[in-house]
Amino acid sequence: MKKRVIILGAAGRDYENFLTYFKNNPNYDVVAFTQAQIPGIEKRKFPKELAGRLYKKDIPFYPEEKLPELIKKLKVDEVVFSYSDVSHEYVMHLASISLANGADFVLLGPKSTMIKSKKPLISVCAVRTGSGKSQTSRKIGVILKNLGYKVVAIRHPMPYGNLIKQRIQRFANYGDLRKNNVTIEEREEYEPWINNDIVIYAGVDYKEILKEAEKEADVIIWDGGNNDLPFYYPDLHIVVLDPHRAGHELLYHPGEANFRMADVIIVNKIDTAKKEDIRMVLNNIKQINPKAKIIMAKSKVTADNPELIKNKNVLVVEDGPTLTHGGMTYGAGTVAAKKYRAKSIVDAERYAVNSIKGVYKRYRHLKKILPAMGYGNKQIKDLQDTINKVKCDVVIDGSPVNLKRLIKINKPIVNVSYELEEVGKLNLEKLLKGFKIR
Repeated sequence: MKKRVIILGAAGRDYENFLTYFKNNPNYDVVAFTQAQIPGIEKRKFPKELAGRLYKKDIPFYPEEKLPELIKKLKVDEVVFSYSDVSHEYVMHLASISLANGADFVLLGPKSTMIKSKKPLISVCAVRTGSGKSQTSRKIGVILKNLGYKVVAIRHPMPYGNLIKQRIQRFANYGDLRKNNVTIEEREEYEPWINNDIVIYAGVDYKEILKEAEKEADVIIWDGGNNDLPFYYPDLHIVVLDPHRAGHELLYHPGEANFRMADVIIVNKIDTAKKEDIRMVLNNIKQINPKAKIIMAKSKVTADNPELIKNKNVLVVEDGPTLTHGGMTYGAGTVAAKKYRAKSIVDAERYAVNSIKGVYKRYRHLKKILPAMGYGNKQIKDLQDTINKVKCDVVIDGSPVNLKRLIKINKPIVNVSYELEEVGKLNLEKLLKGFKIR
């Protein structure tokens, strides 16, 4: 008899788990997905066109808070947790809800879901959102490219639109971004790869995405999302730690699993983290994963027009996910404001409108800083209206994307960039020169 399953997700790992483990599996019937973290995604369905021969109808999505009633109403046997960057405590609360309502609680691991590539594959993951994995991935791409290899990146999924149209996405230029009508969150991840003339793939069906990427790559880089595990078996697994959140490498799922699996650990942001926090992280590496190679690194922050910041009242816009479910209270824009001696950082929450106002209500740790939220055209408009309402001299754009390309801003804007800068004997170039391309 088939087991009836609900998959708890957030438009990423949940689809991967379904497609690699449950699709065409006669032992299971996935009766629903729940959706969390990303606003509005629970209004869609998982299309039968992607679900396989066992599904004659689309699979419905529901808000996660309806889990207790869904277990009973849909006669669910198993609840499968399938998203990332949540505390172990949060995961176990959901486990307790599932058990109390009569369902088993399941975590699918790498052995059940990873896909093997025909090409050499380097994965870059993290222990928390906002640790610096994207800047690390890009630097690896540039180094390999300079060594003469054809590099292709594959990004952890962010399919917030039409899942059928987003099944396989290839981004090689800015026209591809416009054609696919990407959100700010997607653009933040794809645009920097395009700037480095490296093709990046993303989408929904990662078996098929890998086949396409393998056609044009000597080496593939898995550019991870949140603190999730890689979707592919890595030949080299690099994991980035953030000492600003020292100890989180042992407190968040599935970041701790990444931490324990890592071949190489990058301790990032040592230029701005406290010495005692760096020591804590290094001690945890020694205790938990002493075989991992360690690279110490700075996250070097620069601005294109730093002279506009000095002695000015500034609005700081930061990377959205880093501030929201990443739990950070500041990012590179704030570092730039202090570095270039801004007079003050204006309180953005006072000027927030519509959905941006809702972000502050949901994430109460946010103070003054404006997260660059843009999950859809309406929220992008809300972000624009909020920025233009703020009474300030200058906007500091600390997001990875150039906001001027997306919205009309009625004030001078300074763009901030941040790049990985290794410190010490071991660096990425030495590491990669020793990596055998089979």
